[in-house]
Amino acid sequence: MKVIDKDTVKSIMPKRSADANKYSVGSLLCVVGSRGFAGAAVMALRAAYRTGAGLVRCALPESIYPIVSAAVPEAVFAVFPDSQSGTLPESAAKDILALSKKCDAVLAGCGMGLCPDTESIVCSLLEYCEVPLVLDADGINAAAKHIDVLNKREFPTVLTPHEGEMHRLTGVPSKIIRENRVECAEKFTESVASVLVLKGKDTLVAADGNCCVNPTGNPGMAVAGSGDVLAGMLASLIAQGVKPFEAAEAAVYLHGLAGDIAKDELTEYSMLPTDIIERIPFAIKNVLA
Repeated sequence: MKVIDKDTVKSIMPKRSADANKYSVGSLLCVVGSRGFAGAAVMALRAAYRTGAGLVRCALPESIYPIVSAAVPEAVFAVFPDSQSGTLPESAAKDILALSKKCDAVLAGCGMGLCPDTESIVCSLLEYCEVPLVLDADGINAAAKHIDVLNKREFPTVLTPHEGEMHRLTGVPSKIIRENRVECAEKFTESVASVLVLKGKDTLVAADGNCCVNPTGNPGMAVAGSGDVLAGMLASLIAQGVKPFEAAEAAVYLHGLAGDIAKDELTEYSMLPTDIIERIPFAIKNVLA
């Protein structure tokens, strides 16, 4: 099985022309956050910018707008009234699809909250979104009942589950997934049209029944929010024009490397997902050297 390495990631990183502008280097739409989960939105957006996206738009509920906009002033926001659950309302789906037409990729799920409104929005994106779509966290949970739709999509879909979310996607017990990670990842992508990032120790990237493994990362990254950072990085690279499988390879490697840099400075006990974000530039610099 292929092990992702520095040279592979270096070859994947998108090149910037001298006349680049914020639109030419990648426009990303993030459908993220809900009442109580503003931090997930903040981390995904900041990670996307740190990984090179030129313009990051964010669709989010009104209740968390002040928090997220203060933390990520670079982003452009589409603000919607909260649903009764504090999530984006089902009525926002049409406007979110319209926003997706202005972007090169869409990320959905980080901190969205799982409820009928979220499920409706995710299903709308699966059916009608005409750019690559990255589903993380509640985006995956919302899509779990509608896996058949993925095989009908004409545009790439990337799923980033941990073992529990993989269980919801497949029905396979988490213990079995843990003991047979490669087999589960390959089998899933043989039947479901997607790029799969199965997170955990030695994160796997799989598509079309083929699989590769990431060697970077450490136990200090086992903190809530690390997945939001990875999702933002991955979606950012896709928005910049990197093919989804290659973007997944580069994102997991750089994410783990940034975590390793944070561990060396802060120890595995004290590092936070926000520390990983702030070390993304140093991880990229290491790869490009």
